[in-house]
Formats: sequence, C-alpha cells, structure tokens
Amino acid sequence: MITLSRRLGSEFLGSALLAMIVVGSGIAAQQLSPTDIGLQLLENALVTGVGLFFLIEVLGPIGGAEFNPIVSLAKVALTGRPLVDALRYIPFQVAGCISGAILANAMFALPVVTFSTHQRVSGPHFLSEVIATAGLVITIFLLVALEKGQWIAGAVASYITAAYFFTSSTSFANPAITVGRMFSNSFAGISPNSVLFFTVAQVVGGIVGVLIVKGLAPRKEVA
Repeated sequence: MITLSRRLGSEFLGSALLAMIVVGSGIAAQQLSPTDIGLQLLENALVTGVGLFFLIEVLGPIGGAEFNPIVSLAKVALTGRPLVDALRYIPFQVAGCISGAILANAMFALPVVTFSTHQRVSGPHFLSEVIATAGLVITIFLLVALEKGQWIAGAVASYITAAYFFTSSTSFANPAITVGRMFSNSFAGISPNSVLFFTVAQVVGGIVGVLIVKGLAPRKEVA
C-alpha cells in the first residue's frame, strides 16, 4: 500500500520537476535562440511535452501524477474522490512548482528569485486558459471513463505540446505552475499581477471540462 506521505512526496517532486522542465527549457531556449521567439516557443513546448510524459509514467503509479490543483479537484467531481484528499495535494503542488522554478533559475546562474515582468492579462489570454484547462480535464477524464488510462501520459503530453501553439496564452492550464512561473523573469515567466487572472480562467476551464466529461462519458449500465 502506498502511504499518504509517499503520495504527497511524489506530488511535490513531480511538481518541482515540472516547473524545472518548463522554466529551465524556457531559459535555455531564450539563450540558444535569442532572436527567434517562434523557435523559443517550439523548444519550450517540445521539452515540456516530453517531460510531462516521463513524469506521468514514472510518478503516476505512486501519487497519480496530478501536479495540478484543477486536476485534483476535477477528480473529486468526476470519480468520487474525497475532497480532503485533493486539498492535501494542493499545497505540495504549489510548493513544488515554486521550488522547481527557483532551482531552474539557479541552474542557469540567474538570480534565484526574480519576479517576472511578463504581463499576460487580456481577453484572449483568459479565453485561451479556459479552453486549455477544459481540454486538459477532458483529455484525462474521458480516457479514464473509457478505461483507457494507459494512454493518459501520451495524450496529456501531446495535448499540452499542441496547446502551446494553438492558445495565445501558451497553455499554462495549471494554477500551481502559474504561481511557480512568476518566480522567474524569463521566457516562461508570468507577472504576479497576471496570476489571479490566469487562475480564475483555469478554474472556469476546469468547471467547463468537468461538465463536458459528464455529458460525454458513457454511463455504466446497472444490472
């Protein structure tokens, strides 16, 4: 049996590694391709997708590889998970993402904490985060409902990689990583003034995603 402490440790570690992957690859992309923003985004997206795949595959059997408060709460709404269990995960997800962003800064010899100045508040950004987060919830939980959980790692990695490009917000889709990314004034950063705005959009997207999954998921027949 996997203990609660191991599950929480897994969520902290996975969230920290996720932030290191997102922020670190963003810093590297900025340094390697300083004059080509499109190439920077491609590098950041591909590394994030590959990183997500390995994190979900390796840590999923231990703590579920959620790394995202929206996913944790959607699981409450869609699978009957106790709310208190999801609420235990969230502080570890946020703390992990903050720690990972700080470590990413340190790995590239940047100031360990520098708040981002990248403003991301606009109507299109809000709509993008609603769509990005709803799509993530749909991707995960429709596969669960269809009993195809073995495809989740690949599907989530593919979806997030694509969403970097088809959303104007570059698909944060996660309040924990949103908070973490404000601690790095780099390509992947977000201004503290934009964090609440993004988080509200993500919550709305999570609700939309849950409603869509409930509408589309096959009903189990009762004998």
